[in-house]
Amino acid sequence: MKYDHILIRYGEMTLKSRNRKMFVSALRKRMNRALRGMDVHIKSNRDRAYIVINDEDAYEVIDKLKLISGILSVSPVVRIDKTEEAMQETALLFANDFDADKTFKIEVKRGDKTFHLQTHDIQHLLGGHILENTDHLTVNVRQPDHQITVEVRLDAIYMYHDSVKCLGGLPLGTGGKSLLMLSGGIDSPVAGLDIMRKGVEIEAVHFHSPPYTSPQATDKVKQLVDIMSGRTGFDIKLHIVPFTELQTTLYDRIPDNLSMTSTRRVMLRIAEKLAAKIDAEAVINGENLGQVASQTLTSMYAINEVTNLPVLRPLLTLEKNDIVNMSKRFGTYETSILPFEDCCTIFKPKSPKTKPSLEKVKHFEERVDFEPLIDRAVAGIETYTPSANKEAAAEFEELL
Repeated sequence: MKYDHILIRYGEMTLKSRNRKMFVSALRKRMNRALRGMDVHIKSNRDRAYIVINDEDAYEVIDKLKLISGILSVSPVVRIDKTEEAMQETALLFANDFDADKTFKIEVKRGDKTFHLQTHDIQHLLGGHILENTDHLTVNVRQPDHQITVEVRLDAIYMYHDSVKCLGGLPLGTGGKSLLMLSGGIDSPVAGLDIMRKGVEIEAVHFHSPPYTSPQATDKVKQLVDIMSGRTGFDIKLHIVPFTELQTTLYDRIPDNLSMTSTRRVMLRIAEKLAAKIDAEAVINGENLGQVASQTLTSMYAINEVTNLPVLRPLLTLEKNDIVNMSKRFGTYETSILPFEDCCTIFKPKSPKTKPSLEKVKHFEERVDFEPLIDRAVAGIETYTPSANKEAAAEFEELL
């Protein structure tokens, strides 16, 4: 089948009203960037968009569109004249590609109410034509194996049978900017990618403590950023914080069972300073309620006390198996499980408090002047900026 258009169905943008134009404009810019170098033309309106693909391969175009948040699904489409003969000919071409002993249905969306055929007339016309000219198909209007959709619009008739799921959500850049705390484990990359589906641009921060953490551990986090950038088509900056001085001080001066809480608090204080520098409006992490000692409600309360920034936890109530499966679909799993430990793992206390007292934590922290240590750590930040990994993008798998 020779397709000439791609139909773009919007995601959550359909819920917008007065400001939908802004979302459509942002999505169009993302599509133009993703399809740069291809012979295509984008036509968009409030409800959907069409891409004229000229001589481009429809599914190569679709592979690039899969990277873009804000698109719910896409269909390769044939644009035909508004005649009965053109509809019958095209519907039969679709049907001839269906496997034997399968069922089909004709679905009609009649946007042009002045068209001379009613919905049921078109269904009978095309269904009857297919049955008369094939011997391997039957009709099933309730649960068909295949559906041929006919959209009657003012300018032409658009016909398609395939629908490819995409990311959904909102166009990147319409949801503000946040800073992702990227540990190198399974959870935090998934949290970042999930937030980006909602239109949020991100930069990432990683804490390393050489010589206790190896160069391979930092390289692993860079690889994760490369993969995430490839999956989204958006270069994600990674800010690498030298954390050795702070971490050894915390280890020496804070009781062992409270050290994890204080470590997280100091990390969040650094994240807040970095967020101010990059104009981020929130912090993201991969915390999952009850998964470890620092992820109880009491611990989260004690840790959050150091900042006024919103702390976003998109994985908070998910089952661990669901997070692992998401990680595998996103393509980050194999890198996340590489055996290079981060600073939190190496300095993990033997019996961390699951219900740390905020008053006790602050009491011990007040004995140490952390501010100059934090300032030195922020001053020593190194930033890594990947080029979007084209190989990873080419292997992009359906995320839903």
